[in-house]
Amino acid sequence: MKSALSSPWLALAACLASSLGWSAEVVNINTADAVTLARDLKGVGDTRARAIVAHRTEHGAFKSADELTLVKGIGPRVVEQNRTVIRVDRVARATPAGTAPGMLPGPATQSRSRLPAGPAASPARPASAPGVRPRAGG
Repeated sequence: MKSALSSPWLALAACLASSLGWSAEVVNINTADAVTLARDLKGVGDTRARAIVAHRTEHGAFKSADELTLVKGIGPRVVEQNRTVIRVDRVARATPAGTAPGMLPGPATQSRSRLPAGPAASPARPASAPGVRPRAGG
């Protein structure tokens, strides 16, 4: 009787499994889209994958795999089943000059201490504009 390990069927099954994506792929939960999350994480289907992406969009990048439990429908068991394939590399986001990460540029985010002092800081105003009187002392 032949051993199961030498069977050509076993070799074929192993090749088929790897070609179908049944091998454990490493997944960065801070960059993966819902399709990738559903495909590569055990116990995570389309609904849970969309919930992960929505949570990440609303609250920012995950700092650890354990933070997945903050997502509705994801419990400690799902995290443990996938711990070896989960990565949590932080994503560097480009921010406009003069703004803090996550803030939009504009007057509400500019600190007065960053503005130049003195007359140059005021917008230029023509002295002869009709209906405009110059301010006292300036």
